[in-house]
Amino acid sequence: VPAKPLGGDRMADCGLVLPGGAPKRPKKLTAKSWVLSDLDSGEVLAARDPHGRQRPASLIKVLLALVVLDELRPEQIVIANKRDANQECTCIGIVRGGEYAVDDMFTGLLMSSGNDVAHALGSALGGIDEALRKMNAKAKELGALDTRAATTSGLDGPGMSSSSYDMSLIFRHAMRQPAFAKAVRTQQMRFEIKKNKPAITLYNDNQLLRDYRGFLGGKTGFTDDSRHTYVGAAERNGRRLAVVMLRAEQRPIRVSEQAGKLLDYGFALAKRGTAPVGRIVEPKQAPPEQHQVGPLEGFAWAEGAETERAVTPEDAGDTSRDVVVLIILGAALVIAIVLRRKTRR
Repeated sequence: VPAKPLGGDRMADCGLVLPGGAPKRPKKLTAKSWVLSDLDSGEVLAARDPHGRQRPASLIKVLLALVVLDELRPEQIVIANKRDANQECTCIGIVRGGEYAVDDMFTGLLMSSGNDVAHALGSALGGIDEALRKMNAKAKELGALDTRAATTSGLDGPGMSSSSYDMSLIFRHAMRQPAFAKAVRTQQMRFEIKKNKPAITLYNDNQLLRDYRGFLGGKTGFTDDSRHTYVGAAERNGRRLAVVMLRAEQRPIRVSEQAGKLLDYGFALAKRGTAPVGRIVEPKQAPPEQHQVGPLEGFAWAEGAETERAVTPEDAGDTSRDVVVLIILGAALVIAIVLRRKTRR
């Protein structure tokens, strides 16, 4: 963890971070952490606990998408295996042995949040462990120091974490990639699950794409541990703003509606010309490597793979006993040496 918080001193606050003279924040917000930022300038307009670490759920697919853009060709064909097809859903429905173009899988990944597609793309990146290594390396490259990918899909896994600040940074970088920006604003597409079978229609699961004026696209997420997560962006009067919400609930109003209220609030702050409360740091401005908590090396998250065994209380007890034994043996050795010297005299 950097000695100084990325984005400015106020980004270290655990509560609301609002500019001076700001109107009251919208009511009925449930997210434990959120950030409103300018996609172009990187200015943070308002936030709540921006560096608080939470589970990102399917928002981590944005990070996976960036690695796919770096590593795979759009026309490349991926053959799905059994584990790809048997992922816990939400799923697109790919089948074992099915052949799919990366471009189609990439769009489906972001539109319909297919966990099966996320696993298949991870397999195509050299296997799940290698895909996670590349995802965590990408997070480090961007300066997303709160982020640890433990699964390619966002399903909960040991060590999985991010923050609303980090997801703002990652999403900002992703929206600069034309293929990503196109995919998240695609409302529907035809997807061939199996050869010689009718294609199905995939629909974008982001409600604001249909309901919010000027919406540019985004990503939704949910797991039992993470609760609801959300990222999205919109453009009005030449300003492009992004909102990230982590650990939100669907009541008293839907998370997408809460996101819309936050975007409205952001545009109101932008119109007032309030001073930013922080800034999304460009990768070249990220702190040196020694400030980065290292990736979760040594852990193999893939199904069926061996993992490092965590130290249990019983292990700790064994370790303590070993230390005591070593101390006793050392003391005995010292006494023996002293007695031997006395005998020689």
